[in-house]
Amino acid sequence: MAPFGKVYTYPGNPRFHRALVIANLNGLELEVPPFVIRETNTSPEFVSKFPLGKVPAFEGADGFCLTESVAIATYFAKSGPYADQLMGSDAKSQALIQQWAHFTEADMFGNTVVPYVMAVMKLYAPDEKRFNDCITGFKRDVKYLEVSLKGKKYLVGDKLTFADYMVTSNLYIAFKHFIDAEWRKELPNLVAYAQNFAADPEHKKVYGELELCEKAVSFSDI
Repeated sequence: MAPFGKVYTYPGNPRFHRALVIANLNGLELEVPPFVIRETNTSPEFVSKFPLGKVPAFEGADGFCLTESVAIATYFAKSGPYADQLMGSDAKSQALIQQWAHFTEADMFGNTVVPYVMAVMKLYAPDEKRFNDCITGFKRDVKYLEVSLKGKKYLVGDKLTFADYMVTSNLYIAFKHFIDAEWRKELPNLVAYAQNFAADPEHKKVYGELELCEKAVSFSDI
């Protein structure tokens, strides 16, 4: 089978991981060419297709080009046999799935990644107010998820959807660095939800093991 297309991205990009798991579920073969940040994405060839130089970036076998991670993941979800299940088959389920997708990208991703990049990767200048504001927002996000998951295996309906793939893409960093052992005692629904996905072979193939921290990273660790 010919590849569905190419995805340009740097290694370990969580915004690509969720799209890759969806592509695998839908049987879409992807090529991931070698990529060097600030070299590959600034080359004339790359910029001619993707003027902003952003990744992930998708180039279909038919020449169709697409950027923005949610758009790419959505395209993959709609391009295979699981399209209706992933994206919803009626207006209400579709709206709820989009609600969770926007929540992940607009709230949860930034509240997780900013402290991670600042305290773990040490690529952002130390900024205690920014760090604490993100952690406060992240705690609100996690509480919302815990309440929403009460009595549920999936976020929307009784089957796996795009909403679950979006949310779980953030949980690996969250559990490894911020949701510590003490906090997990208050989050039985979220812990069970995350562990359910982490046990899935397709998830594990892309994300690896779900690592659980004993003590959360704090600003004092910078």
